Amino acid sequence: MWTNPRATIQRLVDSRPTHFVLFLSAVAGFSQALDQASVRNMGDSFEWQTIVLISAISGAFAGVLGLYVGGALLRRTGSWIGGRASTENIRAAIAWSSVPTVWALLLWLPGLAIFGQEIFTTETPIINASTTRLYLFGGFGLFGAIIGLWAFVVFLMCLGQVQGFSTWKALGNLLISVGVLLIIVAIGVLGFMGFAQ
Repeated sequence: MWTNPRATIQRLVDSRPTHFVLFLSAVAGFSQALDQASVRNMGDSFEWQTIVLISAISGAFAGVLGLYVGGALLRRTGSWIGGRASTENIRAAIAWSSVPTVWALLLWLPGLAIFGQEIFTTETPIINASTTRLYLFGGFGLFGAIIGLWAFVVFLMCLGQVQGFSTWKALGNLLISVGVLLIIVAIGVLGFMGFAQ
């Protein structure tokens, strides 16, 4: 999946399209929730152990929810531009393209061991006091960003493969889905506001 995502996802959907799909989505959601907790400086309000627990629960739920909502949206909008994948195969593409994100969880083990609570906080006096820690912190961030970017590229390749699209057309499929989702959310918010009045 890291080096040849198109061929890998094709083998998977041809043989076992539901294999590990829920597990990968839940674990990838956990990984992404930890990243968001760090970006949002949740350590200013919670201990890192609590953040990990919250991320495990909320991230797993969000990952599986995103799998089903995303799968349905990508299937529907992809069919408008000639996509041929079933919803099951699109869910396989979403889940298996998250393999780099799942492996990125391993970065959190040394990250927490070296930086502790400050990996989640606004103020980082201990990290700033050590040039070595400061460079390591930057290196962890850069490596995580590279993995995130590659995971996105792998997702587009996997989606393109199952839909019969180029990578660029898969990006179009994704953008249309995001647009539709935003419209649905906007209509829902406006409807709720109108009902509340």
